[in-house]
Amino acid sequence: MKTPKKISQDVRSGLPDNLGSIWRFALALSGDATVADDLTQSTCLRAIEKAGQFRVGTNLTAWLLTICRSIWLNQLRAQKIRITQSLDVTPENLLCDMQPEIETHIFAAQVFSQVMQLPEAQRETVLLVYVEGFGYREAAGILDIPIGTVMSRLATARRKLADLAKETSERPVEARTR
Repeated sequence: MKTPKKISQDVRSGLPDNLGSIWRFALALSGDATVADDLTQSTCLRAIEKAGQFRVGTNLTAWLLTICRSIWLNQLRAQKIRITQSLDVTPENLLCDMQPEIETHIFAAQVFSQVMQLPEAQRETVLLVYVEGFGYREAAGILDIPIGTVMSRLATARRKLADLAKETSERPVEARTR
């Protein structure tokens, strides 16, 4: 059995590998890079403070994203406003991991940009399942919603993304490059 000190060390040593996942999730929640930075920092601090609550053998990333979401909801409740800003403030190179193929990077940034146009509930669900690779049950646990709601949000998000892709492809080239 691991001691609380060893668990705390495990949490601390696991944070660097999870920073990208936390930040992307925070960006999906907030829609703002600066807020995502602050939310990531708050998540790391809370994880270190509450490391003793981490259950050994469970998914550290899921635990961290649950903390992130909890902090975000607490901030929303405290401020009584929703932060909805454009993705334009986010440097494109921060949207996804650097890839050797420039076309892949550009495509990923375009897809992420479209995902950011979804409502918050769909955006966070898409990010957890399709970007972070969580199963429906894990995503439901992180978001504290029924698994059926996860499936419904994903189906709706897929339809909306397909409509956005169709709209983009139907616009004249000049309109897409402005």
